[in-house]
Amino acid sequence: MGKIVTLGEIMLRLSPTGNYRFVQSESFQIFPGGGEANVAVSLANYGHAACFVSKLPSHEIGQIAVNALRRYGVKTEYISRGGDRVGLYYAETGASMRPSKVIYDRAHSAIAEADISDFDFDKIMEDADWFHWSGITPAISDKAAEIVRVACEAAKRHGVTVSVDLNFRKKLWTSEKAISVMRPLMQYVDVCIGNEEDANMCLGYKPDADVEGGKTDAEGYYEIFKGMMKEFGFKYVVSTLRESYSASHNGWKALIYDGKTFYESKHYDINPIIDRVGGGDSFSAGLIHGLLSYKDQAKALEFAVAASALKHTIPGDFNLVSTSEVESLAKGNANGRVQR
Repeated sequence: MGKIVTLGEIMLRLSPTGNYRFVQSESFQIFPGGGEANVAVSLANYGHAACFVSKLPSHEIGQIAVNALRRYGVKTEYISRGGDRVGLYYAETGASMRPSKVIYDRAHSAIAEADISDFDFDKIMEDADWFHWSGITPAISDKAAEIVRVACEAAKRHGVTVSVDLNFRKKLWTSEKAISVMRPLMQYVDVCIGNEEDANMCLGYKPDADVEGGKTDAEGYYEIFKGMMKEFGFKYVVSTLRESYSASHNGWKALIYDGKTFYESKHYDINPIIDRVGGGDSFSAGLIHGLLSYKDQAKALEFAVAASALKHTIPGDFNLVSTSEVESLAKGNANGRVQR
């Protein structure tokens, strides 16, 4: 298995129990999580040497996040300690026609105010096979964006494959700012992952698809995949295609392009959704594992989509499934019968 490095922010998620609303809750559950941290946990579960890079305060609240990663086998030696706070976010789980809601309280977190000097990226990337980051990290601060750039440069010096999940967050930055930061960073990227909103808001590529109307035909993505591949030189362009029938019922599939062939995955009908937070991260992790393990874009994509479909059934940010469970679903075992 490979050494995989991820870089980003791990936060503490505070959520009401079940489908309670914020305003009626007297207590909150704590779930550590964050884009690249979620990816690292999945990859550790698949047997990889998953390393998470971030900065966290040295106090006990920071230690909660570190301990959560260690619990699932993620290597934490590259986490710099310092700063004043761990980012928080509040997540209310929707149901039926009521959407889920997220409220951020992450300004001035330790990683948002970290310096390049907090990390030795040449040491971190030594012997690494893969480096993954998401568009959330450069969105949290200009300093974090510079750290991403330096990390990408080090990855390229060491011959490491680089992937990005574009992951546009409108509560963190505007499309104009995202495009100005993200497009220059694409020169370092080998595998570009995103959905229709991400490609449009981060890179200026808009697919021919009516997502709100539930029309996500893969053909509508073909031309923008070709354009992105030509402009940025990606080895793979990948998009998830979510059909949101309600907050608790989604359709789920994905599309991959290697510059020669498009492949569309099988479709999953996910109903009811237990928790969709981390669904995209579980997809990214599944794709990384698939491309490292199978060397076949079709099989890699099917693993990624199955992994993400399973994540929708698990509370919390982390996708706590094994390789064998994902492969079983990818092969068609979706009856949910008790395993004795």
